Amino acid sequence: MLTIRDITVRLGGRTILDQAAATIPKDGKVGLIGRNGAGKSTLVKAIIGQLEPDGGSVEMPRRARLGYIAQEAPTGTRTALEAVLDADTERKDLLAESETCVDPDRLGDVHERLLAIDAYTGEARAARILVGLGFDEEMQNRPLDSFSGGWKMRVALAGLLFSQPDVLLLDEPSNHLDLEATLWLENFLQSYPKTLIVISHERDLLNNVVDHILHLQQGKLTLYPGTYDSFERIRAERAAQAAAARANQDAQRKKLADYVARNSARASTAKQAQSRAKMLAKMQPIAAMAEDSSLSFDFPSPDELRPPLVTLDLAAVGYEADKPILRRLNLRIDPEDRIALLGRNGNGKTTLARLLARQLDPMEGSLSFSPKIRIGYFTQYQVEELPSDSTPLELMTRAMEGKPPVAVRGQLGRFGFSGDRATSQISTLSGGERARLALALVTRDAPHMLILDEPTNHLDVDAREALVQALNDFNGAVILVSHDRHMVELAADRLVLVDQGTAANYEGSMEDYIDFVLGRNQPKAAAQAEGKPARKNGAVAREELKALRKKVSETETRMKRIQQQLETLDAVLADPASAKGDLAKLGIGEIGKRRTQAAEELELAEVGWFEASEAMDEYMGGGA
Repeated sequence: MLTIRDITVRLGGRTILDQAAATIPKDGKVGLIGRNGAGKSTLVKAIIGQLEPDGGSVEMPRRARLGYIAQEAPTGTRTALEAVLDADTERKDLLAESETCVDPDRLGDVHERLLAIDAYTGEARAARILVGLGFDEEMQNRPLDSFSGGWKMRVALAGLLFSQPDVLLLDEPSNHLDLEATLWLENFLQSYPKTLIVISHERDLLNNVVDHILHLQQGKLTLYPGTYDSFERIRAERAAQAAAARANQDAQRKKLADYVARNSARASTAKQAQSRAKMLAKMQPIAAMAEDSSLSFDFPSPDELRPPLVTLDLAAVGYEADKPILRRLNLRIDPEDRIALLGRNGNGKTTLARLLARQLDPMEGSLSFSPKIRIGYFTQYQVEELPSDSTPLELMTRAMEGKPPVAVRGQLGRFGFSGDRATSQISTLSGGERARLALALVTRDAPHMLILDEPTNHLDVDAREALVQALNDFNGAVILVSHDRHMVELAADRLVLVDQGTAANYEGSMEDYIDFVLGRNQPKAAAQAEGKPARKNGAVAREELKALRKKVSETETRMKRIQQQLETLDAVLADPASAKGDLAKLGIGEIGKRRTQAAEELELAEVGWFEASEAMDEYMGGGA
């Protein structure tokens, strides 16, 4: 059991944690959540002892081991496998002692403990963890210094999982993982036998792994039983209750204030008025649920282009001459396509994205674009490279050179940067705000195709939901690379698997692909065969959505025309002398008949518009 007892932390004169308290159940699996900037990392530092709180304490059983990934990635000449094995220091020390110990009694204790911790299967267990996180046999035996920072952090994660601490603390563990490794990690954590605390904004992980949600808000901690979905239901119920209580309190305050105002001057009621005035002064206002009104994603709609937007015909792409990473690429992208690129990191998803973004040229075959196409390409590098000494307004003004200030401000406002937020130093922005700013920059020209490479790494759960909604409202094509399964399932209706040196449509559903990655239920071929009807339905749904949008637009134009006609007829009926053209030749009776016909036509048009809009809303909300 881990107890957080009334922790208070103040940084730079600001209270981050305000007597935060919670008790983590033994062997519980807890998801620690909160909006960006709420103080989750500060709480973690207090738990692991990196930060001394101004008040309160963290209490754990005396011999309990707490495991946490350090900020610094492991380095050196050790292999990845050796680094993982070294992470279990007890196993390492006991094995070393078993080689040198001469005391028979102590040696017996050492071997007994080695058996208890399953030390002799350690190498096989470490290898399985590394394979799950994407390391093949060759990579497991490479020195750490040969890996990039992201892969080194995977080694650190593997070492932490291998050491199996009594309290496992993970801070956004999927940020350095692809979808496939994220699925494996989720499966691994489901069976973790000890206490787990995970900071995550992955809705699926929070629903499939944890049994409690620890919510950090306004410096306070609240522990909720159940998954993230159950937490949202409870929070919604409490918000409704708080709103009702606030309404009742406001009515009571108004009643008390009215009584005090009417009766303070009268001797017979002065004491009662004074008593009610004290009661009014002591009433504490009931707080509203804190919401971030600036949370916003609103992609500008592009002008219409005829399909296809992009066509790949037996194309190959890579970085070195005669060494293509992907070959025989056949792909067509139409307006309003929603495509998710699947496949492990290193298989070429980013390479394909860069080819589609016109950052790479095909080595062979052909690649053709619609002549007027505009493309927006988002990557994590753009977030990290934003100049910290600039402001969103300065940055967007330079990017939209020649555009009027109102257009610049309008684009920033679409992504929540209005008023003072537009002139704040980028160095003061949270990771989520920087991601929104980068998205604002890449969509400033209203692209016809939006390519998003891991757009959710800095976004909390609410921000991810807002991004999904914005993508569903976007009128252009979307190419998505993401380890967030929830986002892929809601925002994509077409899957492309990048694997074995090429990319091809994956005809199964997302559930089929998850089963394939985890080796469950059926082989890949069967999954694809069984998934074909779902793929066909996805294509049909896209066509239906396109037709619905067209119907809504045409009906709106028709309704506007009929409304103008009605206004003209009403004006003539009110003043027959104002009739012009053909109407001047008609009698009042005929004009009245035309007015009735126009009203009936408008009513029918409104019914058609409502039905099409409702059907479109159902599709956008996931009904299709």
